[in-house]
Amino acid sequence: MGIGGLVITGVFMLIGWIVSSRLKGKFQRYSQIHLTKDLTGADVARLMLADNGIHDVEVMSVEGQLSDHYNPANKTVNLSHDVYYGRNAAATAVAAHECGHAVQHAKAYSMLELRSALVPIQNISAKVINIVFLAMMFGAFTIRGLFTVDTALLVIIVCYAVFALFALITLPVEFDASRRALVWIEARGIVNKQEHDMAKDALKWAAMTYVVAAIGAITMLAYYVMLFLGRRD
Repeated sequence: MGIGGLVITGVFMLIGWIVSSRLKGKFQRYSQIHLTKDLTGADVARLMLADNGIHDVEVMSVEGQLSDHYNPANKTVNLSHDVYYGRNAAATAVAAHECGHAVQHAKAYSMLELRSALVPIQNISAKVINIVFLAMMFGAFTIRGLFTVDTALLVIIVCYAVFALFALITLPVEFDASRRALVWIEARGIVNKQEHDMAKDALKWAAMTYVVAAIGAITMLAYYVMLFLGRRD
């Protein structure tokens, strides 16, 4: 990776850290305010699943902080300890958001299906780009003319194109899950006006992490495309 690539990576790592810190701060703040309905995140999740006619998804507690996710492979909504047992706006927001993904899965939401189809391609691309960067670091691309710099750059461009596409597709998936969550918790009367605003703010900052990742992937793709085109002049 060239100096330019390192600088771009460093900048977006810093931005990502700032957004992540802001997100953790928001969740910590909103976690201190007890939910009026006195429901845990697990209660909220099970209720939202039931209201959407989903009875084959299990709600589970997992280790870690902000490790919450929906696994379409085994149909589980996995909530971190603080969210699973939390009785606050932050826990409600996260639990409902993850169930939003379960609803997407149940309704065959096209963008979720597309993202799921891209997961193995993204994983392969990550392995390939690591090999290419290691080869370039040790000069393997010059050995017997087997791997030219231009070839390496083309491979990197293809990999970053996959990363950028995956990151862009992730945005509507995450925003739609948050939209479903906020609409449901308000319609169901799970939160009052103040709690709804807190839940919306928490999910906004969670979404920002995906926005930063998408911009970073596109920027890196543009950097390597310009680097490749510059060598062609």
